[in-house]
Amino acid sequence: MMDINQIVSRPIFFERNRVGRVYTGGKLYKDFFGDDGTDGYLPEEWMASAVRALNKDSAGPKEGVSRVRGTDIWFDDLLASHKPQLLGGRENFALLVKMLDSAIRLPVQAHPSKAFSRVHFKSDYGKAESWIVVGVRPGAKIYMGFSEKVEPQRFEAAIEASKTKGVDEFSAFLNEYHVQPGDCFFIPARVIHAVGPGCLILEVQEPSDFTISPEYWCGEYSQTEAEMYLGLDKATAVSVFDFETYGEEVLWQNKLSPKVVADGGGVRRESIIDDKITDCFSLNRITVSGDATDKALLDAAPAIYVVTNGEGELFGDDDRSPLKKGDYFFLPAAANGKFGITSHAEGGIEVYECLPPKA
Repeated sequence: MMDINQIVSRPIFFERNRVGRVYTGGKLYKDFFGDDGTDGYLPEEWMASAVRALNKDSAGPKEGVSRVRGTDIWFDDLLASHKPQLLGGRENFALLVKMLDSAIRLPVQAHPSKAFSRVHFKSDYGKAESWIVVGVRPGAKIYMGFSEKVEPQRFEAAIEASKTKGVDEFSAFLNEYHVQPGDCFFIPARVIHAVGPGCLILEVQEPSDFTISPEYWCGEYSQTEAEMYLGLDKATAVSVFDFETYGEEVLWQNKLSPKVVADGGGVRRESIIDDKITDCFSLNRITVSGDATDKALLDAAPAIYVVTNGEGELFGDDDRSPLKKGDYFFLPAAANGKFGITSHAEGGIEVYECLPPKA
């Protein structure tokens, strides 16, 4: 096994990390990861994760946490034991990155703000999140924000109606949007939303699994109230939802347009989420063309990098590794500025750079 000091001083790759959810998906992973392409109840891949999943029937105490490739080392333990090398002067790595594939609509949901989480979950993290649409099935869509003013009584009636399998009264008062690959969205805490059917999404978010999802049925899965409300009483849980923000502008204000920040030598860098949008995380896209004369230097560590298209190489002074769609890795602070990405493949390579909040 590689020496631990080598592990924490270069890009860290991980074993695959499929996580259980109440909805089904996974078919689109055949093209993205090379999986068998069947839908099931493991529709999410948690990437370079130190976060535990909040599942009723957990697969174990480390479900959700990533394991360093080729070792028995869990990423949360590595972060705790080698913080200076991995994080520099940071106290923690406040980020969770996932890939998810939805065969059906996920439960209608909202996530807590930091203030709510501090009071009710004894956590410093809410769950602001962002979505990058990477792939779609026919009819792929998302839902975000109330389309009209919805009184709490109508919302409560929709919750009660959801006790009957197959009944959906929520979609009638949500903004709906048919998505295509490349679409980008920011979902603030407390905003009602749902990933619709047919979406392969890269999700970058605060490092928590706090979701209030007040629907009794999700496809063939029957949720308990403990799953719906995370152990809170119903009234407290439902207070997470922002009933005062509604209309189509909720969707359009949070649909993002990447901004080009550098373009030359075959390397294009775009900013998708910066501190003007949220202080919870940042997200950039790096595209290296197949005839690039320059390399994309990786100098923003600690960070998570996800390859969403194409092929290329990751290299440092004495290290070269092939990269392809579906690969992801964590770049430690100790490796900052020492590695880069290039490509000579037709079509180049597309990589997302996922960054925690500024220290």
